[in-house]
Amino acid sequence: MTDIAQRVDMHSHFYGGGLLETLMSRTERPYLRTREDGALMMVAMNGEFEFTDHYHDYRVGLNLMKASGLTHRLLTFPGALGVELLPANEIAEAISTYNSFLAQLTGETDGALIGLAGVPLADMDLACAEVIRIRRDLGLPGIILPSNYFNSLTEADALRPLLQAANEYGCHIMLHPGLKVDEDLPPRPADNVQYRLSAVELQSSASQIALTVILSDMLEEFPNITFQVVNLGGTLPFIFERIESIARHRSPDEPFPTDRLRRLWYDCASLGPRALEAAVQLYGADRLMLGSDYPIFKDDPYAHALVPANLSQADKEQIPWKTAHGLFTKLDALRQTKLHGS
Repeated sequence: MTDIAQRVDMHSHFYGGGLLETLMSRTERPYLRTREDGALMMVAMNGEFEFTDHYHDYRVGLNLMKASGLTHRLLTFPGALGVELLPANEIAEAISTYNSFLAQLTGETDGALIGLAGVPLADMDLACAEVIRIRRDLGLPGIILPSNYFNSLTEADALRPLLQAANEYGCHIMLHPGLKVDEDLPPRPADNVQYRLSAVELQSSASQIALTVILSDMLEEFPNITFQVVNLGGTLPFIFERIESIARHRSPDEPFPTDRLRRLWYDCASLGPRALEAAVQLYGADRLMLGSDYPIFKDDPYAHALVPANLSQADKEQIPWKTAHGLFTKLDALRQTKLHGS
């Protein structure tokens, strides 16, 4: 990525790179099946959806991306699918193959497609070794992790060895909705499932994980890790004043550290201009990035969220690419320093 103005989508997912064949061979969730009418269906943890070419053919997404004016896109391992939670002897090789494909894809697309890798979380030693390979050998910017590991400090502690390994070469980590290894699916809401799960509960979850990171010592213990919280940090831009009020009235000697929220990065995936305006007020534009959640959502985040937003021209120039550019520049510098021992 150069210093020339760009439009960078920092939140999308990719199910190709060999995963298609892996999922076709499975008979338990997650797996692919062919419907009677010939449509390919993904049987996922929370339901079933049609598995179109958008999910696994990077060329389809790349053409749509270029047509809308997006210049770069961050493809991520499909974290919410739960593939990385499977027994390592079943999935580690497939994940490694996928990660190598992502690195190859970056070169083949002249950097237009950038990748966040997956790691086999059921075997922590293998996961640690893979994150080192991802950064040291493949040069990918980082990994995606299931956010349920960050619902509390105790749960996050289970990933401490992985975070230590990620910190070695510098690593970008997207905290994305997803289960932990051996975690059961939560009970489904009694009604209006898509709205309660995919909007209300998801946004609340994003807020919880941001709190876990900023209210812990992770930012100090792992200074070479950059954490990305999806969907503008959930409900935080709308409830932080209540959080500050709670601290002011119930623990006046320990004010809520709102400023630490500015030490994370956020994308605007699947959200719009009003939410983006609130997020800029809380985090600052230099912590915000475009995000689409493609192929689940197909809106162009630049046209859909940024253009209609009531923001300054400087903010509208920062969010499309400058934040992401600064992030990748920092990560590359950390990696180069480690590689060359200086």
